[in-house]
Amino acid sequence: MPSLAKELVGLSVEIIVAGGPAISAAAKATDKIPVVAGSGADLIASGLVASLAQPGGNVTGTTNIDRDMTAKRLELLKETLPKISRVVVLHGGAKPDIEEFRETENAGRSLGIKVQSSQVKESSQFANAYAAMTKERANALIIFHGSVTLRHRKMLLELATKNRLPTMCGLALWVEEGGLISYGVDDGERWRRAAVFVDKILKGAKPSDLPVEQPTKFEFIINLKTAKQIGLIIPPNVLARANRVIR
Repeated sequence: MPSLAKELVGLSVEIIVAGGPAISAAAKATDKIPVVAGSGADLIASGLVASLAQPGGNVTGTTNIDRDMTAKRLELLKETLPKISRVVVLHGGAKPDIEEFRETENAGRSLGIKVQSSQVKESSQFANAYAAMTKERANALIIFHGSVTLRHRKMLLELATKNRLPTMCGLALWVEEGGLISYGVDDGERWRRAAVFVDKILKGAKPSDLPVEQPTKFEFIINLKTAKQIGLIIPPNVLARANRVIR
């Protein structure tokens, strides 16, 4: 990504729109060309902006608030699986992942749930990670959205189904591809908002003067096909709260 960002800067593009790790790569490559964040980064925690109200540099857009949603995801798992006591968090080990895991661990204490970390750097580690979850009698799995997990999401979800592990994810695409539940920001809405920032900048606004937005639209999705595959019955009260049910 750093080399690709450098290439864009060399082409003298007017704006760079990016998501996830590409936001940081673009910001490091230039402090002149505006960078609009679509999704996937906590702009404050990563130091990409000075504040939400006054970004101060060449980066603006929408910030990630996944760390603020960890408690809600655990609560939904608890409602879906009332007897749940042990949850494993699968992640790639990046700094934001570690911070989000700690938030999840803290939320678990208040719900009486033991939260454990499973760090994977490459796909060759997946089989051993799932074997350890089974050995430790994990009741459910939370998969963080990162570069490693996103790239190998099909394999991760197939392993979860094979091991009859209910999964909680942060984005709809995971449930659409076989995960059990997702609760998070409407990612499409974030990218639509990115277009609004681009429009303002092309009309003369400076990124440093455009307040960073926090997501306002969230969605709770359940995949009943996956529930059936792992032998799980979703409580009616949980189903009733879903924004979308995949049958």
